Amino acid sequence: MRVVIAEDHALLRDGLTRLLQAFEFDVVAVVDNGPALLPTLLEHRADVAVIDVRLPPTFTDEGLQAAIAARARVPGLPMLMLSQHVEPLYARELLATPYGGVGYLLKDRVSNIGEFIDAVRRVAGGGTAMDPEVISQMLARREPLAALTTREREVLGEMAEGRSNSAIAVKLRITEKAVSKHINNILTKLDLPPSDDDNRRVRAVLTYLNA
Repeated sequence: MRVVIAEDHALLRDGLTRLLQAFEFDVVAVVDNGPALLPTLLEHRADVAVIDVRLPPTFTDEGLQAAIAARARVPGLPMLMLSQHVEPLYARELLATPYGGVGYLLKDRVSNIGEFIDAVRRVAGGGTAMDPEVISQMLARREPLAALTTREREVLGEMAEGRSNSAIAVKLRITEKAVSKHINNILTKLDLPPSDDDNRRVRAVLTYLNA
């Protein structure tokens, strides 16, 4: 699986490269600044790109804007964004782009190697991987979600992170049947059509959160 990495911090950049290579990813390009990122993404069109939101020269949102611009040129080009802090606004901008294959994680999550590699693979496969802290803030700001029960909010958060019904059941220690019932209730309350397609279901929920 071909990967592009964009990270200005030398140690993290090297660490990401070694980590991904250890899991048999092919790192085809590594950049450390915003201006170089967009042409690199368009040239390689990798299976997934792991990108720092803030890159030189201004350290604002160069990484994010390059990712959005690349997805405008190549719809659905998979992007996993990394951020030092919780920034729901940046997550919303990324989610506003069409198609799946998007992720937004705090850099601290990289230390959990299993979850990080799973997130990279999930995004490369067209799925979604959202940081729990970002999802929590996005949920907290949506008044329409007041109709959901506490358990339904928990299930919605797990859905938004990209987890399957079985994974949600394990995480929340409930049965898959209970998860399915909660999801049907959530989609009904949010006026979203039920679907058995996990990726389409997650994108529908994230589209609602981004509205």
